[in-house]
Amino acid sequence: MPLLLGCIAGFIAWFLARYLVAGLYTVNQNERAVKTSFGRAQRVAELTTLQDPISESLNEDEKTRYAYPQVRVIPPGGPYFKWPWERVYKVSIATETVNMAWDPEDRSANQSGTILEAVTKDQLNTGLTGQIRYRVSERNLYAYVFGVKQPIAHVMGYFVAVLRERISNFEAPAAPAVSATVPPGIVPGGPDATIVTGISINDIRKNMRDLNEHMDKECRSSAARYGMTLDASLITGIDPPPEVDSALAAINTAYNQVSSDISLAQAAADQKIVQSRRAVEIETLRAQAEVEPLIRQAAQLAELKRSGPGVLATYVRNVRLSLYERAQRILLEARP
Repeated sequence: MPLLLGCIAGFIAWFLARYLVAGLYTVNQNERAVKTSFGRAQRVAELTTLQDPISESLNEDEKTRYAYPQVRVIPPGGPYFKWPWERVYKVSIATETVNMAWDPEDRSANQSGTILEAVTKDQLNTGLTGQIRYRVSERNLYAYVFGVKQPIAHVMGYFVAVLRERISNFEAPAAPAVSATVPPGIVPGGPDATIVTGISINDIRKNMRDLNEHMDKECRSSAARYGMTLDASLITGIDPPPEVDSALAAINTAYNQVSSDISLAQAAADQKIVQSRRAVEIETLRAQAEVEPLIRQAAQLAELKRSGPGVLATYVRNVRLSLYERAQRILLEARP
């Protein structure tokens, strides 16, 4: 009898330690968790990701393929409890940064994950360098944990496909209209005068910001597709093939020289125009200074004439007498 009681007590202690105490768990601050019961994740009613704003960037065809159930997300904290038939999947939602050439399935690809190759519109094979930031979307944990086998591989593949498609079809925005004497592709005095337009690599380099913004816009659907959000992409370098680099450098140097000469000529012309305008203003002021006393004197004479019939004659006589006083010699016309 004591042996049986000891076995029962030992079983109870083992059960409590194995299933009750071990069933307690916590979730760290940078983690989120999903609980399954008999392999089925706890869902939020009958809602899917199509009712969530993250699916707004999907088209109608994609919405039929990327409709995942919304699951109950366990926030940071604890301790929480799970039964033996339940399982907890913890996922880190911290933002991570990787090289855009990194291939999670083949570490030796893309020159060991350092340079991503792409073909431009004019059939030049270029090397791209840069980084992307990504994090797990807690609004679509079902896709990340259960829906996609390797979410990071899908996200990187999707990003690379969109980037290569953009590089192969990239066209620079229309340049502002310039004078007919200015060579095409150069805006005198503008910030783009150092790079020639019309060459795909130069167009991409000049519009690097537009390229990054396009990538961010096109990759907004990654959260609805694979449960991962691309926070930002930063393409930092576009290097042409060595045999083309020297030719591009020579072309850019020649156009830069032309742009510099045009800017100097325009500056000299602007300076001459300003000097001419100042000379005209000075001569105009001088003429006004000479005319103004005459105008005032005429106004005074008109006022005197309106004062009476003999006022103007008296004024003339007084002026003549004052002149006689200051004169040293007076010549009078002899009248017959």
